[in-house]
Amino acid sequence: MRRHWWKILAVLIILGTLLGGMLSPLYPGIESVKPGRTDAGEMIVLQIRGYNTHFDASDDLPRVWLKLDEENALGATQVMARNARELRASFYIPKSFPGDQGVTALSLVIDNARDGTSVLPSAVFVRHGQEKSEAELLLWKKDPVVHLNTRAFFGFPYRNILVETIRNTYFHIPMWFGMILLFAGSVYFSYRYMKTQHPDDDLRSISLVQAGVLFGVMGLVTGMIWAKYTWGKFWSWDIKQNVSAITLLIYFALLVLRSSFEDEQRRARLSAGYNIFAFVLMIPLIFVVPRLTDSLHPGNGGNPALGGEDMDNTMRMIFYPAIIGWTLLGVWIAQLNYRFFKAKDRLTN
Repeated sequence: MRRHWWKILAVLIILGTLLGGMLSPLYPGIESVKPGRTDAGEMIVLQIRGYNTHFDASDDLPRVWLKLDEENALGATQVMARNARELRASFYIPKSFPGDQGVTALSLVIDNARDGTSVLPSAVFVRHGQEKSEAELLLWKKDPVVHLNTRAFFGFPYRNILVETIRNTYFHIPMWFGMILLFAGSVYFSYRYMKTQHPDDDLRSISLVQAGVLFGVMGLVTGMIWAKYTWGKFWSWDIKQNVSAITLLIYFALLVLRSSFEDEQRRARLSAGYNIFAFVLMIPLIFVVPRLTDSLHPGNGGNPALGGEDMDNTMRMIFYPAIIGWTLLGVWIAQLNYRFFKAKDRLTN
């Protein structure tokens, strides 16, 4: 039992990921706002649709603002909850705006005791002129966004477009992390083989490669399913999709190259050298190239992924253990594969 503690840990972590990741609710959010455009000096009635919200669950109606920045916001002049998910909020848009922009994006903020605070950035775009009126400018200070409620329950952040598919974060991304770590382990054993020429190092290396390829395929498939729900297509020729596919093709080529040699020593030497080359090539493909161009994925244009806009601390409580769990599962698969290779050698020799 002591020898297998890490296998038990892998199973427990993955079960915890499944239960916590699939059963924890999403925080309330703002699904849609109509209309999305108006002019300064006009009254506007917003039709708001929420997600997992309880707009009508309290005697106190939700407080609603259109927020320009940290110092300027407009409070709704009238709020009416039609049901748990639908809300009407009326606003007067002042003729005068702080700043000189021709079009201003206002964020929608909704707060109530049960749901806490939900924000939809750039919910309404307002076209305005250059008119400046001190009385109109004071309206932006009349009802500040203060005394917000906090959520008292455990949940995951609501993200527009992603919605419930955000749960795939605990499967798709950890599988890719696991793939990279398995490939890194295979490079270590390839390097050892080139120094020692010991057959066991070659078998351990190729076992980790095959487990990594399995995780890469599962990561690609889960990513394609995710893309279908969020982007509308299984394959959008996004830069990260492309380089991920190229990476897997490079490692598939390693498996094909290995199977084309009968001589065990020559096969092992070529595999070791190719494996090191493949890993060195994978690093810029996965981590550098996508950040040099625009991408539908997070982490493009030089910005790091997995930041505050992608996930919060509640998600990290499951996400980081999920990486450990899936990686340990990959090591377990590689170990079983290694034992299979050893048994096969004993039977053939």
